[in-house]
Amino acid sequence: MKSEIERIVADVKSGRTSARAEVERALAQARERDELHCLLEVCAEQALARADQLDVRIKKGEPVGRLAGVPYVAKDNFLTKVGRTTAASKMLDNFRSPIDATAIERIEAEDAIMIGKANLDAFAHGGSTENSAFGPTHNAIDKGRVAGGSSGGSAVAVASGIVPFALGSDTGGSIRQPASFNGVVGYKPTYGMISRYGVVAMASSTDTVGPITRTVRDSEIIADILAGQDQRDGTVYPRYFSPLTESPDGKRIGLIEDFIGEGVDDDVASRTNQLAQRLRESGHQVDLVKLPMAQYALAIYYIVIPAELSSNMARYDGIRYGERSPEAHRLDDVYGMSRDDGLMPENKRRIMIGSYVLSSGYYDAYYLKAQQARTLLIRQLDKLFESYDFLLSPVSPTPAFKLGENTHDPLKMYLADAMTVPASLAGLPAISVPNGRSKAGLPIGVQLIAPAKADAGLLAMAKQLEVDDA
Repeated sequence: MKSEIERIVADVKSGRTSARAEVERALAQARERDELHCLLEVCAEQALARADQLDVRIKKGEPVGRLAGVPYVAKDNFLTKVGRTTAASKMLDNFRSPIDATAIERIEAEDAIMIGKANLDAFAHGGSTENSAFGPTHNAIDKGRVAGGSSGGSAVAVASGIVPFALGSDTGGSIRQPASFNGVVGYKPTYGMISRYGVVAMASSTDTVGPITRTVRDSEIIADILAGQDQRDGTVYPRYFSPLTESPDGKRIGLIEDFIGEGVDDDVASRTNQLAQRLRESGHQVDLVKLPMAQYALAIYYIVIPAELSSNMARYDGIRYGERSPEAHRLDDVYGMSRDDGLMPENKRRIMIGSYVLSSGYYDAYYLKAQQARTLLIRQLDKLFESYDFLLSPVSPTPAFKLGENTHDPLKMYLADAMTVPASLAGLPAISVPNGRSKAGLPIGVQLIAPAKADAGLLAMAKQLEVDDA
């Protein structure tokens, strides 16, 4: 499928359109789609000013970047000098960052233009964007359904035609699942491929930065710009990513049997099996494979991640960071009341779970056991990759569910991430690609997973998965 980013850049550079015209179009689309509530803040004045500056440079014949004139939005957990960075939480309601995240710096160094900040589950804790302190984002296809999460605002901004790409973060599926729910492409790179500096931390051992786009090629372009070391983030690999120019042939693909059986929506399973058959007909080997530890992946995730999360959230106490409760007059009240006022119920639930599994007497029974089980999951995935180039599965057991359907059942909400968390726990690159619609007309995504650092091959293979949305 053709790159929308490359089309915009070519038109802006040639004078067929202008950066200002592209930004104005995006801002107009944002106003028209306001009822979806995908943006928490629109930075129109700053965006138009940057566009005008870029147009002047182009008229002068000066060199411009690879994203010249392309409007985009950033999930509101990316620190940006422009606008606020709230992480969709009242705790950071008035926070203005003195710095840009590394991802923002690299994108804007290529002359992309940010038009706003996207909604998310507060502090990225959630899978539906219903946990935002400022209200939920609505699905781009069906306004009565969830956007997915936690990068729901970013996914809807792309799916609704506001911008050609958006930046998101993925801890256990937060890019891939909302991309699947809205019928767009969501790419989670290998852990450590892209700097996380300047992104509000959730769980430090799985947090990744990635793009949400309409085509795989556009995700490839953004990944190429973002990849590479950053002295401010010690977890980043030396640059290894370079897009492949040749289409992969005759690959060995393992279809994860555990993710297409009981509990999976019939349309989701059917679409996945149809795609597997199409790949076979294209000359690829596709076999059913077992991932026995998959049944424990969600349990591992919701022990390890809340533990890390509870530590990262300790800084938001009304003293070091965050809004202080005006009713607090004693030190213990400042801590307790500020966090009670500023955090959403899901934030509190995860902090309590994390604190519990790290507490004396429970660390060995829960956290240590979960890390040991995580190692077994990683070994099983490594073993599969000795025989297969890629693994294939649905992204989520169902298409987007209705707003409010799972808000009072956290366990049911967590199950929406069952198929995305294994790749996150293992630090593997994975991508969600649109795979048609359900009988009810809802988008369905398919997930492709590759070995660590095989991002270029993953994206090249993902281009073969792109099908007409029918």
